[in-house]
Amino acid sequence: MAIRLHFVPLPALTDNYIWLLHDGTDALAVDPGNADVVRRALAERQLTLRGILLTHHHDDHVGGVAGLLADQPLPVYAPDDERIHFAGKRTLHDGDALAVTLPSARFVVIGVPAHTRSHIAYYGEGALFCGDTLFSLGCGRLFEGSAEQMLAALDRLSRLPGDTLVCAGHEYTADNGRFAQTVDPDNATLRERLDEVARLRARDVPTLPVTLQRELRSNPFLRVDSAAVGQWCRREHGIDGDRVACFAALRAAKDRFH
Repeated sequence: MAIRLHFVPLPALTDNYIWLLHDGTDALAVDPGNADVVRRALAERQLTLRGILLTHHHDDHVGGVAGLLADQPLPVYAPDDERIHFAGKRTLHDGDALAVTLPSARFVVIGVPAHTRSHIAYYGEGALFCGDTLFSLGCGRLFEGSAEQMLAALDRLSRLPGDTLVCAGHEYTADNGRFAQTVDPDNATLRERLDEVARLRARDVPTLPVTLQRELRSNPFLRVDSAAVGQWCRREHGIDGDRVACFAALRAAKDRFH
C-alpha cells in the first residue's frame, strides 16, 4: 500500500509514544498522553492539529487531551467507554470506517478488547495504531480481559498485510526481546531484530514502526502456533495442543520476567 502520510513517534512520559500523523501541513495525534510534547512537535514542523485518535482510556494515552482541547476545539475519536469523556468525542466501534478530511486519511476500526475492555486499534494508510495491544516482540498485559480475548485480537491483527507498519504505544522492544529469546532462542530473525534494536537505542532512536511481517517472524505472542513456541509450552508448562492455554502461559511468564 502506498503511504502518503508521515508517521512520527513522539517520546513522552517514561516510555510512551504519541503518534503524529501528518501530510506536511495538517496532523492527527494518536494517544496524546502529554499535551506539551504534541505542541512542541507541531510548532517545530509548522503543522496544524486537526483531530485526536484514542485507543483506550489509560491516562498515559489520554492525559494530554484536555490541554490540546483547551488550545482549540477538535474532534476526538475514541472507543465506546464512559471513562473517556471529552468535548467533541466521536464514539467508534469494531468495524467502523473512519474518514478524516485533514489530513486525508481513512481507517478501519478493529475492536481488540483484553488490555482494556473497550480497546480499539486503527488500521489504514499502511499503518496499524494498536495502543497497548501489540508491541514489537510483545503484547499488552491483561488488565480487563482474558488470554482468549487477547489471542483473538492478535489473530485478527496478524491477518493484516505483512507490510503494515506497526505503530505501538510504548518503547518496550528491548525488554520484550530479552523475554522472547528465552522462548525462541534459535530464531535468527529475532536475533537480527535485537541487534538492530541495540543499535537504535544506543542512539536514542525509536525501534518503531516495524513491519508486521517482521513481527510475525520474531514475536512469540504472534507465534503461538509455531514449533518453537509449542516446544516451550510443552517443556515449561506441559501444555500440548491448547493454543489458548499456551498463550496464557506465555503472557504469565512475561508478567514474571525481570
